[in-house]
Amino acid sequence: MREEVKHLQNDTKIFGLTPVFLISSIAIVIFVVGSLVFREGATTLFGATRKWLTTNFDWWFMDIVNLLVVFCLFLIVSPLGKVRLGGRDAVPEYSNLTWFAMLFAAGIGIGLLFFGVLEPVQHFMSPPLGGEAKTDTAIGIAATTFHWGVHGWAVYGVVGLALAFFTYNRGLPLTIRSAFYPLLGERVWGWQGHVIDTLAVFASLFGLATSLGFGAQQVTAGLNYLFKVPATNTTMVVLIMVITAAALVSVLTGLNVGIKRLSQFNVILAFLLLLFIIVVGPKIAILKGIFTGLSAYISKIRPLSNWVGREDTGFLHGWTTFYWAWWIAWAPFVGTFIARISKGRTVREFIIGVLLLPTLLCLIWFSAFGGTALDQFMNDGYTGVTETVEAYKPELSLFKMLDKLPMTTLVSSIAMLLTIIFFVTSSDSGSLVIDTITAGGKLDAPVSHRVFWCTAEGAVAIVLLLGGGLSSLQAASLVTGFPFAVILLGMAVCIYIGLHRESRESH
Repeated sequence: MREEVKHLQNDTKIFGLTPVFLISSIAIVIFVVGSLVFREGATTLFGATRKWLTTNFDWWFMDIVNLLVVFCLFLIVSPLGKVRLGGRDAVPEYSNLTWFAMLFAAGIGIGLLFFGVLEPVQHFMSPPLGGEAKTDTAIGIAATTFHWGVHGWAVYGVVGLALAFFTYNRGLPLTIRSAFYPLLGERVWGWQGHVIDTLAVFASLFGLATSLGFGAQQVTAGLNYLFKVPATNTTMVVLIMVITAAALVSVLTGLNVGIKRLSQFNVILAFLLLLFIIVVGPKIAILKGIFTGLSAYISKIRPLSNWVGREDTGFLHGWTTFYWAWWIAWAPFVGTFIARISKGRTVREFIIGVLLLPTLLCLIWFSAFGGTALDQFMNDGYTGVTETVEAYKPELSLFKMLDKLPMTTLVSSIAMLLTIIFFVTSSDSGSLVIDTITAGGKLDAPVSHRVFWCTAEGAVAIVLLLGGGLSSLQAASLVTGFPFAVILLGMAVCIYIGLHRESRESH
């Protein structure tokens, strides 16, 4: 495979920059400037785009993600699962605990904090599949786990596995285009590869911006709720700028220092917060929620995965379609990051670790946070959280739930700190990944490039918040996730071809 690598390194450059970096950076600058200059028009466009995509292309996102789940489950039981990433003698670089901590911190952190209370309560009040409102707590937990379970992680798993295999087993650069060598051959280093990597950059950047926007909204709401800091756009913009600066410091220290240590600290802090909720919250209700939620998740996963003939279009379009697009948009970033930390693991171990363990953790998290809020409503008559849902103030849901628990101010402050650190780890991890993609898979690109991408993430998050808030954030993920879904299907095909050849060569 040395010839392919050499060919890529001799690729054409313009002003010392790869075509992918040049095209991506110019497009992002135009988007940021245009959205700021034409804010009103951008707001209208983002809202209309979101509605059009979720209404007309729900089948597209649903079918593709369903196929990826089936493919991952096939790899677990298939003999191909024995293939080791990096070859027979490769050993994992990170311990299981550190590996999982880095997965958790980069992949879902901000989302769990933003939606952990909100979503179970939302689906309890407006159940999918025609269920009766405000009667079944299990469906609230199950429907939320559906959006954060095996379907979403299958998307990450396919990208991560493709990149890890073709990088460590075939000696190709760690960039999205490398996964398509079985189909494109040498053409992967030409314009076809440029298109693939450019789509990956757009998806990563806007997917990250969506999460950063959610995090900024939640921290701003918490500061206002606890300390009366004005909940204005100015506050959110300043917050994003400060955290982006912190992310710059982290990203300059590299993967094994800044990101690794922040990820480990974040997981410890998240675990302590989860443990606190379990200890001081309704223990029996939380434990019951885990088992009833798991049972409902398993029994409802098939009808929830089907888009044909659904009458609950609000749930299908407003939640599921958006979520699948959001996971897809995050896939180049998280998948590349997972690939970088997964050398030495077998395909089976990789898929089980990426697919099943996070799903179980999410179930426990939603049962604790969402289950506590549901118990407060059902048994205590507390309507603080349900009122935030009805008033469409999702960023306050977590703080309203914590308001009824001991040490409210301290615990809420810890939750905000956790959101901020997840914010930083997502931003710095994303910057390193985007930098790697735009540099053609090189891990030693100029520091100035990493600074640019880290700054760009913050800038895009700012313009999306100013240009329509939540609706614009969702539209960004939908628009960039839509074309990248095609890339995901191609990756699955290439994984099968590559693993089949590897398995045959090893016998």
